[in-house]
Amino acid sequence: MKTILITGGAGFIGANLVRRLLAARPDWRVVNLDALTYAGDLARLKEVEGDARYAFEKVDLSVRAAVAAVFERYPIFAVIHLAAESHVDRSILEPAVFIQSNVLGTQNLIDAARDAKVERFVHVSTDEVYGSLGATGRFRESSPLAPNSPYSASKAGSDLLVRAACHTFGFPAIVTRCSNNYGPWQFPEKLIPLIVCNAIEDKALPVYGDGQQVRDWIHVDDHCDGLLAALERGRCGEVYNLGAECERANLDVVKQVLQILGKREELIQFVADRPGHDRRYAIDPGKAKEELRWAPRHGFEEGLAATVRWYQDHREWVERVRSGSYRAYYDRQYAQRLVRPPEPRGTRP
Repeated sequence: MKTILITGGAGFIGANLVRRLLAARPDWRVVNLDALTYAGDLARLKEVEGDARYAFEKVDLSVRAAVAAVFERYPIFAVIHLAAESHVDRSILEPAVFIQSNVLGTQNLIDAARDAKVERFVHVSTDEVYGSLGATGRFRESSPLAPNSPYSASKAGSDLLVRAACHTFGFPAIVTRCSNNYGPWQFPEKLIPLIVCNAIEDKALPVYGDGQQVRDWIHVDDHCDGLLAALERGRCGEVYNLGAECERANLDVVKQVLQILGKREELIQFVADRPGHDRRYAIDPGKAKEELRWAPRHGFEEGLAATVRWYQDHREWVERVRSGSYRAYYDRQYAQRLVRPPEPRGTRP
């Protein structure tokens, strides 16, 4: 039985991936390494807790000895590295936390994986490392890195550490860069679950600036399928962009959620734009489709409607994770209100 290590497996994408791998590869054992910070929740994995092929290790990647000990306990053949501080707004408030976790943590993991001589290492990154696009064009794997937030800068740094390990040491690593994920179990600080959960309760829906920032959306299940394809069919040393070619302006997504829920648009509350807010992201997934033989299966309209229903059916989980420190953060982040929507700036595709 092969043993694969998933870092960040108690997070939104990680937990979906853990369940996917256990279901799709019955001859694999999955070790979930997670520090259980505010966005990590083992409730996402209750259905697999009794599976003999699943194990959990509470480890902070920034603690080098603790990371190395995991590789000593298990015969790990491959790693999919998802663990990261991931919210741009929080990176603006506390950049050093992102450097500690995303940069130092990644280097510690690379070192331990190299010592253990793992066969494959998939480093999961983001399209945000490319910066912001104009009205046309899409990010390709050859696009220059131009991160504009502390979060994306920390991810670009970790990408380059993986690249350096490949070229210097022959480390068998692959980098994937994905567009915006959505789906069940996402922590309600991100746009779609935040808007869905607030709208259900008839609360104000905070929208940054004019709401015309464009993002390329992909369902989390399609992302997980892409990661498995990269692990099994990707070429070491390569980068693969994973996206569903589904561009939407933030305000249009908010309005679509309101339509699904039958709520009024008066709930929309425009707030001051965040510093350095990228205007548009769009991914060209052609290389991944050709080389990995992968393609997304979920259409956005169908996937969004199913996601909204999931949050309607899991109100208890939402309330639990929204309490405490998250509430204090939320109130601080969206305290500055605008009286009226700003005039649109820039262009849309």
